[in-house]
Amino acid sequence: MSNATTAPMNSTSTQLQDPSAPGRYSKRPQYSRFTQQELPACKPILTPRWVISVFMLLTIVFVPIGLASLFASQDVVEIVKRYDDACAPSGTKSDKVRFIQSEASKTCNITLTVPKHMKQPIYVYYQLDNFYQNHRRYVKSRSDKQLSSRKNENIISTCNPEDKANGMTIVPCGLVAWSMFNDTFSFSTGNDVQLPVTKKGISWKSDRDHKFGKDVFPKNFQNGSFIGGARLNESIPLSEQEDLIVWMRTAALPTFRKLFGKIEVDLQAGDTINVVVQNNYNTYSFNGKKKLVLSTASWLGGKNSFIGIAYLAVGGLCFVLAVAFTIIYLVKPRRLGDPSYLSWNGNPSGH
Repeated sequence: MSNATTAPMNSTSTQLQDPSAPGRYSKRPQYSRFTQQELPACKPILTPRWVISVFMLLTIVFVPIGLASLFASQDVVEIVKRYDDACAPSGTKSDKVRFIQSEASKTCNITLTVPKHMKQPIYVYYQLDNFYQNHRRYVKSRSDKQLSSRKNENIISTCNPEDKANGMTIVPCGLVAWSMFNDTFSFSTGNDVQLPVTKKGISWKSDRDHKFGKDVFPKNFQNGSFIGGARLNESIPLSEQEDLIVWMRTAALPTFRKLFGKIEVDLQAGDTINVVVQNNYNTYSFNGKKKLVLSTASWLGGKNSFIGIAYLAVGGLCFVLAVAFTIIYLVKPRRLGDPSYLSWNGNPSGH
């Protein structure tokens, strides 16, 4: 009898002795070191020596990277030639639009001079200015499902207004494909030796393998009342039409370059390059510009000084701050954690 009556009393006394234990109807959360923020933590004290050391370390890391990036960019040889004005008759904007939309010959010859030795591969780009490929309606006017598989040929709900022509589905549909760049370039040296342009491998491998199907062929393309740009070979699958794949990767800015091909021979300094241009693409309607770019590449990519300048700017700023803090620390040092610098200690009266 005594044992049976003492057990509940012991349980009750335990609850009374442990105030942290939540009661049966208590809303107090379960105690844990995580919820009470009692886990071990690193709380570094930023002493002057630590701050100066960190800034110097950033200087030592950033400045060499910036110099290496700048030297790599300077090693890139680049030739840029605007040709839209030279390949159209002089006159007003409407005259140029009338010319580009006519059946007149659009063949144009331009000459480039190689300023420095250019090692292969030499990348050939076309550059468009004032062309907003990032416009929301333009970017959405495509069907990625249609591009990836033949069974999705009729998924064209997002392709308006270039979804159908003459009552039949367009493949590839949408404004992006419809407005594909269609100027062409052929190159030869001053002694009439042809420079072949390779188009193999100019697009992203992931796009060729996953976004453009091997069983998808162009169909009813550029057969509407308005012709936008290039035509496609209906006997070649989209996964092998790399000009289209490059164009379909839309640019984020209104001035952009896209890869046209590669010249796989070296060019010597002073060489003259004759370029025959088929000036077909209409940029005159929206005051756009067209440029031809020949460029080599470095381990960092094309010619771009921004990365090097940015690293040098950050490294230089860190060095200036490190020097400034060092001078302050040496000229006017203060003891770490000195309570006399507290406002209420420095001015006890509160005035």
